[in-house]
Amino acid sequence: MGEYIYTIGREFGSDGKNVGIALAKQLGIKCYDKELLTEAAKQSGFCEEIFENHDERPTSSFLYSLVMDTYSINGYASSAPFLDMPLNHKVFLAQFEAIKKIAAEGPCVLVGRCADYALAENPNCINVFVHADLDYRIENMKKRFDMNDKQAKDTLTKKDKQRASYYNYYTSKKWGDSRSYHLTLDISKLGIEGCVDMIIRYSELLDAAKK
Repeated sequence: MGEYIYTIGREFGSDGKNVGIALAKQLGIKCYDKELLTEAAKQSGFCEEIFENHDERPTSSFLYSLVMDTYSINGYASSAPFLDMPLNHKVFLAQFEAIKKIAAEGPCVLVGRCADYALAENPNCINVFVHADLDYRIENMKKRFDMNDKQAKDTLTKKDKQRASYYNYYTSKKWGDSRSYHLTLDISKLGIEGCVDMIIRYSELLDAAKK
């Protein structure tokens, strides 16, 4: 099997992260999710809390960005090179570079954070989007966070809008659009193992097509 970088986009509550973890385990490679934030924080010099607060959350507030750019995370005036870019852009670019660095080290699974866009020029990248029926996701939320139906549905709507806004804001593609990915998988029909099998089968077909 060829050595691929797998990126996993996902609807909130769809178990997309668990697909990534299971895929990485089966292939014997690493899976990166929140770890990307730590790596980006190390490279950029910002504290990790900054990345947590901006994780897949674009800000549309010009004033907020302006204020955050005027002061460093320690409350002192920022150096001139940083004044021309909003903080949320700096966070995205730091993650962007971290993703490319991790991918350059070899096969891995990268969950979320526009990894497919960051690696758009990588010929060995397989981009996957995991989605699910609303009922499936609501049940997931109720189990994971002890929510009722309304709380779960409201949270899912909010989080999906947040992820879509982040993805659409920073990339030239549309979040969840099948044309943005190599595979879109309905986990409520396939289950985690079924999704993993489909991704691996796709990579095998790619290998066969190259021969």
